[in-house]
Amino acid sequence: MSYCSYIPSMEEPRRSLHKHYHDNHYGFPIHDDNELFGRLIMEINQAGLSWETILKKEEGFRKAYHNFNIKKVAAYTEKDRERLLNDTGIIRNRLKINAAIENAKTILQLQKTHGSFEKWLEAHHPKTKEEWVKLFKKTFKFTGGEIVNEFLMSIGFLPGAHGENCPIHKQVLKQKPMWLNK
Repeated sequence: MSYCSYIPSMEEPRRSLHKHYHDNHYGFPIHDDNELFGRLIMEINQAGLSWETILKKEEGFRKAYHNFNIKKVAAYTEKDRERLLNDTGIIRNRLKINAAIENAKTILQLQKTHGSFEKWLEAHHPKTKEEWVKLFKKTFKFTGGEIVNEFLMSIGFLPGAHGENCPIHKQVLKQKPMWLNK
């Protein structure tokens, strides 16, 4: 059962939580590097957990990671790591926290070489899922196949976020640059 068809069968308040993400975020292009970074943090933190857990903690992640400000997160110290490990508003996993900080540093380097994280992604499009996974594993921390697949689907770089019969699918296509529909 696809995410699109699964949501109507959910009970409230779960349905509203998932419907908001599905209708307004999932599959839509993101042009802000900090938001791209934030989505990557959320996908990494979802590993081994339900997406619902992550959606419920999104505001906690935003607060804990300075609204996903890449420069601030890249400069985090050991004191910040300890703060995050004690923050009940997020997933308190040392590997995931370290990945967020190291990935912020990596994105700063990609911004220097490509102008932005988004332009780095664009420079590598199109790729198969397998090619993306290989590139992400070489470039970032804590990025396995499912994390990379969901991250790229959630930002419109890989197909599959919505079924073709889903009304949101048409809205996503309208917002995607033509080159991304390849």
